[in-house]
Amino acid sequence: MGCGLRKLEDPEDSSPGKIYSTLKRPQVESKTDSVYEYVLLDFSLEGSRPTVQYLSSLCELPHALQSYYTQGYVLAALHPIILSVGRTRFLPCSLLYRAILVRPRSSKHAVPVIDSLPVLRVEEWPLPGESMTSDTVRLLIDRVNSYARGGVRFVGSVLQQAGGGGCNGRVPSPRRGCRSPPRTPPGDADLEGRGYSPDLRLLVLFHSWAPGCAPLDSLVCCYHQGALSMRVSRKGQVVSALEADWLELTAAYYRKGWSLVDSFVYWDTPKGEPVPRSLEGLFVYEEKSIAPPANDTIVVEQWTVIEGSDVKTDYGPLLHTLAEFGWLLTCVLPTPIIRHDSEGNLATKQVVFLQRPAKGQRVPQHNQVKHGRKSYRCDGKPSPVWPQMIL
Repeated sequence: MGCGLRKLEDPEDSSPGKIYSTLKRPQVESKTDSVYEYVLLDFSLEGSRPTVQYLSSLCELPHALQSYYTQGYVLAALHPIILSVGRTRFLPCSLLYRAILVRPRSSKHAVPVIDSLPVLRVEEWPLPGESMTSDTVRLLIDRVNSYARGGVRFVGSVLQQAGGGGCNGRVPSPRRGCRSPPRTPPGDADLEGRGYSPDLRLLVLFHSWAPGCAPLDSLVCCYHQGALSMRVSRKGQVVSALEADWLELTAAYYRKGWSLVDSFVYWDTPKGEPVPRSLEGLFVYEEKSIAPPANDTIVVEQWTVIEGSDVKTDYGPLLHTLAEFGWLLTCVLPTPIIRHDSEGNLATKQVVFLQRPAKGQRVPQHNQVKHGRKSYRCDGKPSPVWPQMIL
């Protein structure tokens, strides 16, 4: 079944996306001691497809990924391919999800470096209130921290809405495989006694280890919130474009050695309220117990093109190239921006965040790199993956 949608906007540019980095091109492509391998898997909650695995619920994800975990891969990020808001909420392709798995390997050896293997856990948390707010996210982060003190590590979250992005259009139930906590963790008192939205649930993903097997940097992780602000253009209620100073928003946290692991933005405009020209949200950063060096970062605004119900082009080739230079993907921010490409295929934009330990303690210099239709290396010769860079 296809992903039909009438044309929301005329393409304002023909480029596949933009890259922002704290480094210049030669530094981005410099070798490090670490190399990563990625696997990109797509899942559908709608039904079986030739190239996409069917899940009746995202709560089945741990079982679906188990064979990869035994090979040393772990989940780095999970995101909807089409963000389920507004007009897209009831599209079949709004039930498509992308899981990005990663494993490290030594740059000098082909054998993966496998430490103690974690177990992926998925839990369903009800959302207090009728919508996502900064207060809601603060309470959720408090709850994540209460879990983290028990030795688990936060991976990310997915907002579920009845009628789209849920389990076959329904809100998932703990009986369908989600493991709800047996008691309210410490620090959750603020969640008690609040009204809960019947249409919103949050699926929260953690890594946990057997007693005594957790890596040292996962024993005590703390999670913090950071500002996320975007200027948006709209056509009616529809977000048609966005602008954000990604490096300015994240630089202070990366200089501390923190990792960006999740983002919260509620894209819908509440009924009866004026349509805003800017949107606020929150990033979630992870602080490890063992202080790491500062991080450099790459942010990619990338178009994903869907042909029928299959992903035709996306950030995958660029991600695999950056993996060879030690760049670790930690977060993907899906957006509700949708258009049709020149061939009539549906295209949507995602923002991908990668990081790498800085060589020395440099103050980041903000450089913008733009994709072009043709690809070139710095010496002017064609390159199969890297786009033309305009600094």
